[in-house]
Amino acid sequence: MKASASISGTGKRPPPSPQKSASTSGAGKRPPPSPPDKNPLQSVELVKDKNGIPQLILRNNDASATVSLLGAQVISWKTKVTGELLFLSKKAIFKPPNAVRGGIPICFPEFKTRETGGENHGFARNRIWVIEENPPHLSGDFKEKVYVDLLLKSSKEDAKIWPHSFEFRLRISLTALGILDLTSRIRNVDRKNFSFCMVYHTYLLVSDIWEVRIEGLETQYYLDNLLQKQRFTEQGASLTFESEVDRIYTDCNNVVAVRDHYKKRTVIIRKDGLPDIVVWNPWIKKSKSIADLGDKEYQQMLCVDGAAVENPITLKPGEEWKGCLELSILLSS
Repeated sequence: MKASASISGTGKRPPPSPQKSASTSGAGKRPPPSPPDKNPLQSVELVKDKNGIPQLILRNNDASATVSLLGAQVISWKTKVTGELLFLSKKAIFKPPNAVRGGIPICFPEFKTRETGGENHGFARNRIWVIEENPPHLSGDFKEKVYVDLLLKSSKEDAKIWPHSFEFRLRISLTALGILDLTSRIRNVDRKNFSFCMVYHTYLLVSDIWEVRIEGLETQYYLDNLLQKQRFTEQGASLTFESEVDRIYTDCNNVVAVRDHYKKRTVIIRKDGLPDIVVWNPWIKKSKSIADLGDKEYQQMLCVDGAAVENPITLKPGEEWKGCLELSILLSS
């Protein structure tokens, strides 16, 4: 597998790097900075965490995002004005085969109870991805964005859990205004149909869960996982939090707003190709049962996930599915 970074700005790519494997040391050489005739503040830097797992730091003016090749997981998203916007547990484990608690885990091909005896929330978030040198064309305007392209292919090990051949491509991009975009493309390279779930399991950092509300879910149907997936209709003008919440809003609005009164900011979540939204906070009792989450950390986190869960996506051989998540920030006085 060749590994080098796709860097935005001009559409040019760095020269091919030597052949690399999909191990933790196989992320390729440090990508060169963006050309100076464009934006010298755009860059992608390759570093390693304390366990030697490669990470990519995307910078664009006053915004940055850090992506671990473990799970192709965004573990940090921040701007100079707001500071950090994603929650990351102080007890997070950055060592395969453990998934990292926080950021934006990629849950594929299963989520929650749709397991087939495999790994919780699917195996994609527990695998080392590779940087794709020459990905297939992706439509859209990326001229003012810094971005990376990552790839996960089916393996013999994964086939024991989920017996299908696939290619999963993920482009992560960042604008100068701090808009974070994740675009997934999943292709069936098998000889038979397969179905899957896909979730951007987004852990937002909040000031205090009591100070937060979600707007855009009013009148939407949801399945309550705390009540055997009974179906309800959201009655309130906004969703607030006073106890554990674990819901799947089905076929819901493509735009929701997460308002943090204390921090005076709103995270706007836009999704495309993802019919559902999962909302989760473990609250007091469940937090104590989660090994890689502090007992009181539920107060500073809220998961609001763009998802395809309730009705799994089915692909025929050769077909490709695309699903996008966009996160942006609005500040209030």
